[in-house]
Amino acid sequence: MVETLPVGRFQLQQQRLELKRWIPAFLSSHKTLFVLLWIAAFGSVFFWQWNIGGSGFSIFAKVGPGRPMPKMRPFAFNLTDFGGVGDGVADETAAFERAILAISKFGKRGGAQLNVPPGKWLTAPFNLTSHMTLFLAEDAEILGIQDEKRWALMPPLPSYGYGREHNGSRYGSLIHGQNLRDLVITGHNGTINGQGQSWWKKYRQKLLNHSRGPLVQIMWSSDIVISDITLRDSPFWTFHPYDCKNVTVRNVTILAPIFEAPNTDGIDPDSCEDMVIEDCYISVGDDAVAIKSGWDQYGIAYGRPSRNILIRNLIVRSMVSAGISIGSEMSGGVSNVTVENAVVWSSRRAVRIKTAVGRGGYVRDITYRNLTFDNARVGIVIKTDYNEHPDDDFDRKALPIIRDISFTEIHGHGVRVPVRIHGSEDIPIRNVTFRDISIGITYKKKHIFQCAFVEGRVIGTIFPAPCENLDRYDEEERLVKLSAAQNVTDIDYDI
Repeated sequence: MVETLPVGRFQLQQQRLELKRWIPAFLSSHKTLFVLLWIAAFGSVFFWQWNIGGSGFSIFAKVGPGRPMPKMRPFAFNLTDFGGVGDGVADETAAFERAILAISKFGKRGGAQLNVPPGKWLTAPFNLTSHMTLFLAEDAEILGIQDEKRWALMPPLPSYGYGREHNGSRYGSLIHGQNLRDLVITGHNGTINGQGQSWWKKYRQKLLNHSRGPLVQIMWSSDIVISDITLRDSPFWTFHPYDCKNVTVRNVTILAPIFEAPNTDGIDPDSCEDMVIEDCYISVGDDAVAIKSGWDQYGIAYGRPSRNILIRNLIVRSMVSAGISIGSEMSGGVSNVTVENAVVWSSRRAVRIKTAVGRGGYVRDITYRNLTFDNARVGIVIKTDYNEHPDDDFDRKALPIIRDISFTEIHGHGVRVPVRIHGSEDIPIRNVTFRDISIGITYKKKHIFQCAFVEGRVIGTIFPAPCENLDRYDEEERLVKLSAAQNVTDIDYDI
């Protein structure tokens, strides 16, 4: 632990008096003021370089070589204090467990911080505690042990029935937490690496008897912050907050191979409320972001929606799925979601809403604003026949409601099909608005703005020309033409 020595009150008062006498005289000259500003700028750079170099006085608590780590809690510990080695060979599981047990005793005193110094820290899954900051130093890398026998088994998620990939128990996550409050995982862009290659291979070869686990999963918790780290090569979904409130993900890089890394979604808010995802770069083997809320009858019974979610300032890529998705597991409902200021590049789909008969629930009050699509096969997708189900007992009368969705300031180039909105007679799509759309296309063919069973409106002029299902309004939102063809279908999946 690092303590800061207090400055004596008398000495501090003397310093303040001297400053009051000195500052007015010093600032009386413009040249002197310029010199002061120059010195301040130079001093800031010098101080920054001094801290980075790891020498001299610092307000930071230094642990090991390399960039110093800030002290964010009243108490701070190093993993090495609990027997951690950091050579990439030693099993650090016991060191993590001892450290977190010690930190759990500081909850009523403001919590404590666990510093993971530079090095490679090989570990089996471990559980976090409340009022904790896990801080990964620059060049620190937590590595998941690849032997699945070391990964604890857990009951299936209650909103997913008997299991996501297999019935019965599922593997837990590498870093896990349940019923927590006030948890921070941050650092100087240190890395949590699930070493998922062996998991992906065994999954494809059907050698696993249980559903794979995420890299980081936090359940039934609140006041969670994930920031300034890299998450990579998860066995399954990467960050999975489940039934959580007040979650922030900021300045996080999430990576997995764009092919042959199945189901490595980046961030999957699942039955979560009041969440912000911002300033992230995500390139993975499935959806970069996928908002969920349970699967068919199990999600309906669990009844926890995902709502009040802000996604902004992202750069994302998904060559096999979509940049930003809602669903398909959305049976608890999804509402009040804003996606803004995002770039989706080199992706199969840019933004997508997916659902099916049997899901129930709703997707409503969704805003997409200021998005750029760069080289996407399909830009905007709403799909209502995504027919994956946990079992055959789903209620075929449980029809999702899809409505109140707006797309504004959507631009891009190199897009094959800019819009594909595929409603159905059972699941019509209502009140969709398009405004300020200009998407450069690569496929010179009619019907690239595809619609079926959709009702909505176009405000002003958009490119490419919209489908005939939509009402037309001018820039002042005055009605120009009502559509009488909401149920017309021109979906073409061969394009």
